[in-house]
Amino acid sequence: MTVQGKPLSGWRVLVPRGGAWGEDVAAGLRAFGAVPVIAPLINFASAEDPTPLANALHELQDGQFDWLVVTSATTVDVLSGQGVRVPESTRIAAVGETTAAALQLAGYPVDFVPGADNSARGLVSEWPASEIRGRVLIPQSDVAEPTLVAGLSRLGFAVQFVTAYRTVGVPLAPNVLTDLVSGRIGGVLVTSGSVARQLSAQLPQLPAATVIACIGPRTAFDARAAGLPVHVIAEERTAESLIEALVDYAVNG
Repeated sequence: MTVQGKPLSGWRVLVPRGGAWGEDVAAGLRAFGAVPVIAPLINFASAEDPTPLANALHELQDGQFDWLVVTSATTVDVLSGQGVRVPESTRIAAVGETTAAALQLAGYPVDFVPGADNSARGLVSEWPASEIRGRVLIPQSDVAEPTLVAGLSRLGFAVQFVTAYRTVGVPLAPNVLTDLVSGRIGGVLVTSGSVARQLSAQLPQLPAATVIACIGPRTAFDARAAGLPVHVIAEERTAESLIEALVDYAVNG
């Protein structure tokens, strides 16, 4: 994307995730003149009962699953943190390019990524007909929607879902809350339904001028369901696409 000057100059933009992802997004926003405000709205914790996950990962390493489906970098952290070795007989599918990159960085091969739609629906709709067989393990967040489990079950797989981690809300710092309410933060990036729900719960009303930018149509749907207005929708579920969509909005309205 080629844009002259600094189209986000004067914008303060809330980045709702920290860590490496948040820092990368902050750097991308600064490149266009924005002042990023990193303020995580969600965090991740271990499952309350670790036994089901431990049992499922044992079966995985024992070669009892034909496919492992991974939907987030957080799941990759769980797998690598527990030293999980996926046997060569088990193939790995990633819901999108970002998750695929996280898997490869952690040393896991990736056999299938949907090309047109990086989402659970896209993964199900693009799944190769020749690869519909056997057992599938899907380790996800405790608040994950049933789209993937239901879709792969309809295709004919024997699907096992297990909670890999819990998604928990994080209260905003008082100064960030004040800046959002006053409109000093003019843009908010919404990266998941969980982020949208936290934003809605912690801020019952945002100033009318605050621009809400969502990372893909599914997240936009979740944001509207949480009562948020949506002004910007990234075409792809990537940080780069989200920033580009916000820049386009700033330039073209």
